[in-house]
Amino acid sequence: MTEPRWLDETEARVWRAYLEVRRDLSATLSRRLTQEAGLTEADYALLVPLSEAPDGLLRARELSVLADWERSRLSHQITRMEKRGLVAREECPTDARGAMVRLTASGRAAIEAAAPGHVEAVRTYFFDALAPDEVELLDGLLRRILDGLPRDRG
Repeated sequence: MTEPRWLDETEARVWRAYLEVRRDLSATLSRRLTQEAGLTEADYALLVPLSEAPDGLLRARELSVLADWERSRLSHQITRMEKRGLVAREECPTDARGAMVRLTASGRAAIEAAAPGHVEAVRTYFFDALAPDEVELLDGLLRRILDGLPRDRG
């Protein structure tokens, strides 16, 4: 049995800082989204791709892939959002077993109202702390890490 490759002091410090930033940034953005726009992170995660889709319409399966969610989570979230009038389910015209999800006028109004504040919060709490060259460096570093991760999450 081989010895584990333990983190050195610097690596451990960086890893803990990353975990703390991820946790606190997510909590801050989520709290602001709810307070300012009345949306949850889950609402926003589905409203964004729907708002960018032609006619605000996506197959449920495609929306699941874009959100990186399991089907059951997507189904429950869509049900919650339907009750609030943000989205509507429709039958898929090409597949009787498939479902379509449509952004409603209320859903479009919600995302259009929420997006400016959310983007400003992302800018304030993430990008404003970095110089332009640091943003470029971070982009390269994150892409390198992503490239080394397994893609099969099924």
